[in-house]
Amino acid sequence: MAEAAAVVAESLAGYRARAARAVLEQVVLPGEELLLPGQEDGEGPGSAGERPLLLNAGARSGGRVVCGPGLRRCGDRLLVTKCGRLRHKEPGSGNGGGVYWVDSQQKRYVPVKGDHVIGIVTAKSGDIFKVDVGGSEPASLSYLSFEGATKRNRPNVQVGDLIYGQFVVANKDMEPEMVCIDSCGRANGMGVIGQDGLLFKVTLGLIRRLLAPDCEILQEVGKLYPLEIVFGMNGRIWVKAKTIQQTLILANILEACEHMTADQRKQIFSRLAES
Repeated sequence: MAEAAAVVAESLAGYRARAARAVLEQVVLPGEELLLPGQEDGEGPGSAGERPLLLNAGARSGGRVVCGPGLRRCGDRLLVTKCGRLRHKEPGSGNGGGVYWVDSQQKRYVPVKGDHVIGIVTAKSGDIFKVDVGGSEPASLSYLSFEGATKRNRPNVQVGDLIYGQFVVANKDMEPEMVCIDSCGRANGMGVIGQDGLLFKVTLGLIRRLLAPDCEILQEVGKLYPLEIVFGMNGRIWVKAKTIQQTLILANILEACEHMTADQRKQIFSRLAES
């Protein structure tokens, strides 16, 4: 028994060492304990320079460690809850710490406070609209959550309308709540989306890729046709061009871009520009 326990301990130690040397920008699995180099642990041989990522490690280094999607706090450690690539973003101050999250290709959306999403009004219940956002339950939207809305001046929202808004309440114990105004009470682009256009769904990874500041796909798409486009963090995209044919072309391009290389995209865009 002692021999078997030693073998298990040795294999577990090797597993942790492998995770420590190649954790960033690598695929991590649910249940893994995040180990990062550079956090000294002087207790015991073989553990110097590698230890579990401490959430309060920023107190020593002057930085702050933020736990993002796909990670869960467990005492002073970070545990992986989703399969994907571990990402890290340095803080603006450069004092260490930063944000750690798992970038995964998933289609099911979990509401997050502050996310801008596209929803579909499914029902009216008194002063509350029920909005389908693609999560496990619909979100609630008050008629007072629109710019300029009062008890006498109610917004013209009908069942089936598309709503672009953001979450102000989103946790596992409460029903998610949406608003169509910012902190200053302005719409800032949020509200009811026009009747025309096409709504389609893509993966959450593609949405994050398209919303990146240096995304080349949007720059190339914008050169093809004049268009209006709205991105929702719940994996929904609304697009509208001058004609139905152009709208369908843009939707097909955005859906296919997830699995195309840069050279393939250039070939398709050049053919469309010639035609």
